[in-house]
Amino acid sequence: MVSAEVENVSPLRPELTRPAGAKSLSTKFSVFTTILVFWVIVVVGGYDISLNPGKVIAGKILILLLIVFLSAGAIARFTIRILVRPLAVLQRAIQEARAGRLTQVDISRTGDEIEYLAESFNQMSSALAVSQAQVKEHQELLEERIRLRTEELEEALQKAMQASQAKSEFLANMSHELRTPMSGVIGMLDLVMESPLNRDQLEQLKAAQGCAHSLLGLLNDLLDLSKIEAGRMVLEEIPFEMRALVADCTKTYQARAKSKGISMSWSVDQAVPRVLIGDPLRVRQILANLVSNAVKFTERGSVRVEVRLDDGCPEAQASVTLRLSVADTGPGIAPERHDSIFEQFTQADGSISRRFGGTGLGLAISKRLVEMHGGEINLQSAEGLGSAFSVLLPFPVASDPAGSLAEQAEADFSAQNSRGAILVVEDNLINQKVVTSLLRKKGYETHIANNGQEALDMLHSGNYQLVLMDVQMPVLDGLEASQRIRAEERYAGLPIIAMTAHAMNGDRERCLKAGMNEYLAKPVDHKHLIAVVEQFLKQKSSPRAAAPPAHGTAADQGLNGANPALREQMLKLFVQLAPDRIKRLHQAAAEGNLTQLREDVQKIQAAARSISAANVVEWTNSIEESARRVDLESIRTSLSHLDEAVRALSQPTTHQRLDA
Repeated sequence: MVSAEVENVSPLRPELTRPAGAKSLSTKFSVFTTILVFWVIVVVGGYDISLNPGKVIAGKILILLLIVFLSAGAIARFTIRILVRPLAVLQRAIQEARAGRLTQVDISRTGDEIEYLAESFNQMSSALAVSQAQVKEHQELLEERIRLRTEELEEALQKAMQASQAKSEFLANMSHELRTPMSGVIGMLDLVMESPLNRDQLEQLKAAQGCAHSLLGLLNDLLDLSKIEAGRMVLEEIPFEMRALVADCTKTYQARAKSKGISMSWSVDQAVPRVLIGDPLRVRQILANLVSNAVKFTERGSVRVEVRLDDGCPEAQASVTLRLSVADTGPGIAPERHDSIFEQFTQADGSISRRFGGTGLGLAISKRLVEMHGGEINLQSAEGLGSAFSVLLPFPVASDPAGSLAEQAEADFSAQNSRGAILVVEDNLINQKVVTSLLRKKGYETHIANNGQEALDMLHSGNYQLVLMDVQMPVLDGLEASQRIRAEERYAGLPIIAMTAHAMNGDRERCLKAGMNEYLAKPVDHKHLIAVVEQFLKQKSSPRAAAPPAHGTAADQGLNGANPALREQMLKLFVQLAPDRIKRLHQAAAEGNLTQLREDVQKIQAAARSISAANVVEWTNSIEESARRVDLESIRTSLSHLDEAVRALSQPTTHQRLDA
């Protein structure tokens, strides 16, 4: 019996085995034949005895037994050949088929049901073999399509990331090109307005100053929105006085309200703790957007700002929830527009933008900032009845505020003349004049370096207590200059403050990684600049100043400015595809196919670079180098390390590190 194996696949279920005590068909047939022979002998013998009573012919019986046994054996042999053996062969073929091995059986040409059954089995086996071949072909085709689609998706995501990075670079360049001249314009206007002027000149300069600040406000709104959407805006946690913040914010809009004949008032409940922990810049931004809108849209009546503890919030505890309310007597907002006004580039009425101007970003940014604080913002308004915005914000309470912050700042400022010189590293002449004039008015000695290399040379030959560092400069930029400064141990405690027009997502982080202690975006508010300078001059020996953040590698910065959702998709896709690609690397290494190995490792390397997976990039470089040397042992070692590096990417801590 000859059989041909068609396919070998895993069985769908366990192979059947013969039950204990079960007898084969041939055994059963042999037993049946024996019983039949015995019965024939008994019948024939009985008949013969009945004919010849009392006379037994032994020879006759023996001959009869011999004839009967020979006939039975012949019948059994014939029956086994034409019945039992074909069935046994068919049984073995069925068991092979159950195991996934389709076989063809030799057909016994008996012209009966056995032959028909064997032919039917062979036809079934052939049909299943063809079906399995088609399934395998479709499976391979499907796998190839999935691979191609996956590669297309990966390529599309990489292009999207490149587009996102290109957009970020474009916005960064535009931000720098706009902020640099605006910094000079605003700075010079401030300096000129402090000089003796007649009334007309003062009014003209105030108008110019207002226009400059309007442009700056628009640019800041766009950049803030970009930071929030990219998930790169971080809230500070520093002590601040809510009363001073509210007073300063409302004072900014007092003159405008007065010019429109609007009464403006503010109050902070006595139960509100004097010093809170939070981000005063962002809290002021929320409040300023609400107050600015109230003053802008109110033609007559009043604007009222109130801050109090939220209902049910105890006065004495480690944290409090404050309710900031801004109410006006303006035109009001229809109820169906309450939700939409918090969307980007949206205002309550199309005519509003024509009458009052504005981009419709203020409330959208305020809502995002409130949500970042873990608070909520609500609106109560109706057409013709004014509007009342209410913001709930949680704050920790400062445990032991020693004196007011204003008093501390004044005390810090009192010792300024005893400190050394400040090095201003700036290539723009206007900005040089603005910063040095401001610092010299406050009694500081200032020196100017036009680029990073000049700054290094001046540091080596002079004694400076603080460096104000621009970023984008010729010869040597501020990032590289800061890294070189930090490389020298003697400058470990020297405060370096970035003062740059780069204000996009990741710019602050890049400055801190380069070794800078603080980051100020141009145009810099003069009061804020002086406050930061005072802070670092007083705390020059603090751990932060002595040990600035270490700068990262180029691979760590591969995703800066990219959308977080896009980065997460890239990482998930890489984690899904990497195991199959690494499997192909192992196979190529086992076969010694170095050409295929290099091709596959370059794909993994490119994908790893796009998600800033530095460890994966390192081991792919090692594999590529080993392949050039035809060092199979090193390739196998590097492959095992590559496996570990890829597995580490699926850990939660890896996601946090890549997103940092």
